[in-house]
This record gives sequence, structure tokens and C-alpha cells, in this order.
Amino acid sequence: MSSLCVVGTEVTMVYDVVRRRLDDLMGERDQTALQVFTAKDAAGPGDSVLPGVLEALNTPSLLGERRAVLVRDAHLLLGDETAALVAWMQADSDEADLVLAVVGPKSHRLARAARTLVETGVGTRLEDRVRFVVDTLGAYGVRLGDPGARRVAQVIGDDVARVDALGRTLQAIFGSTEVGFEDIEPYLGAAGDVPEWDLTDALDAGDATKAIVVARRMLDSGSRVGLQIVNILQRYFLRLARLEGSGARNAEEAAAVLGIKAYPAGKALRSASRLGADRLGAALGMISRADEDLKGGVDYGRSGEGDVELTELAVVEVLVARLARLARR
Repeated sequence: MSSLCVVGTEVTMVYDVVRRRLDDLMGERDQTALQVFTAKDAAGPGDSVLPGVLEALNTPSLLGERRAVLVRDAHLLLGDETAALVAWMQADSDEADLVLAVVGPKSHRLARAARTLVETGVGTRLEDRVRFVVDTLGAYGVRLGDPGARRVAQVIGDDVARVDALGRTLQAIFGSTEVGFEDIEPYLGAAGDVPEWDLTDALDAGDATKAIVVARRMLDSGSRVGLQIVNILQRYFLRLARLEGSGARNAEEAAAVLGIKAYPAGKALRSASRLGADRLGAALGMISRADEDLKGGVDYGRSGEGDVELTELAVVEVLVARLARLARR
């Protein structure tokens, strides 16, 4: 390997993978054979870390070992700097190993030019998160069966960036061994956030209990406040309202109306057809009133230090329960 690019949209996950890859790459090499540069560390306008990067790539290690060069935040390099690194990669030099950390899409020019590309990120399904938990903990020698991994995945929700740190903690405590969920639970921390479609799917199904559970988790995770949840619901029902009466007859036509992909557009079309104009209007009215309440229309006070505000909790729970009941009728 002469060039490796780790790419992804979640910065914590990118650098977790970079650290593990560097550990594998360096192996028994002396750490002085590694040089680290950060793209944003240029001294000022017109300055660049690139000359230092190229010098390190083209200068043999004093210890005679193969040199490794890490460029952090490589997505911040300017166009001509990126072009110079791409040219070095295309020359396919065997003098050094170049590792690039890119926070962004895999279509980035550096990602496309690297000999080895490692994408970070996890799919949206629970099964994707379960597999990610198993693989990430396994990288630290911690073995967890699928039932335990499923419970971990349910707790962390969308906050998958926590799993690598969890793996390091468990390795330090248990070493390389098999563990159960009861061993891991004390180190999991608070429940992570969940994707917004968990809430809208519960509403579509008319499941008030699940909708309340999901909304409460969004609030308890600290990742969202009540107004953000109301805004999610407002966007969702406005999307349905755009489809109602639009004449769209299938997922492709709905996607053209909404400007989104066919699969979510098809789901939205089915929901809009099932609800109809009257119930969509009623839903938007409920959401508007909840928005006003959260902006000072009502005040139920607080339940205690550090707890979710009672006004926020009550307004959101009542709103999602009413919306679910509306869908069920």
C-alpha cells in the first residue's frame, strides 16, 4: 500500500478508523517513521503544509524503515494542493505510505485517487448497526454475540460513533474475551438519538405508544429539543400535503413532485392517500398549535434539575399521540 484514504461524513468515525489502520500499518516500525500533518495548520494565508508533506513522502527514513505520512483534514487542502497529492499517488511510489483522512463524500478527488479506500459509516437499518457493533468490538478482541449486540445497537441508536470508544474501554477492562450485554451495560451511557423516520413510521402505523416512546427518546438523548421535533413533523406533513391532490400515481411521479428518491416518495404517497386532505389539514393545525405552545403559549414548569422541561415533554407527547390517532382512524 502506498496510499490509503479513510473517508466518511462523521469525523469521529473517520479518525477512529485512521487510528486503527495506522496501528496495523506501523506494526513493529519505530514511531519516528511516522510524520503527521494537519491541512488546517498552515501558518497563514498563502502558507501550505503541502511542501512538508511532499518532503516527508520523498525523504527516506533515517532508520531505514519505510516512512508513513498521515495528512489529517485532507479535505481542507486547496485545489492545487490536492492536485499535487493526486500526482504523487498516481506515480505509484513505493518510497512511503500516505494515509489521508477525508471528512466528506467518497466522491472527493483524493478518495478516488487513493490506491486503497476505506469508507466509514453505518447503514440506517438496525441490522446494519448490529453488524457494526460486532465488527468494531471484535477489532479490539471483544467478542459479543448477536443478541447482546442487538441490545447495544438499540441503546446507542444513531450515535454509532460511540462504539469505537466503547471497544477501547471494554478491551482495557476485560481484555480479549467474550462478554455479554450485562457486562457492557454499565459502560454504555445514555440512550443515543434515533432517526426521524422512526417517529414518522410510528405515526404512519397509527402506533401512539411507539410514537411517544420514540419522541421521548429524542428528548432524553439531548440531541433534539421539542421545537426540532415539531419542525420534523411539520416538514413531513407538508410533504404529504404537497402530494395530496398533486395527481402523482406512483413512486416515480411522487419523487418528481418532491425532488427526493423514489422509495421515500412512494411511502409518502401512500401515507398522503391514506390520510386525505381533511386529516392532513387537521394534522398541520395540531402541529401549528404545538409550535405556538412551545414558543410560550403554555408553561407547565420543570420536573427537576437536569430533566426535560415539562412543557416540552407534555406538548410533544400529546402532539404525537394525536397525530397517531389521526392516522389510525
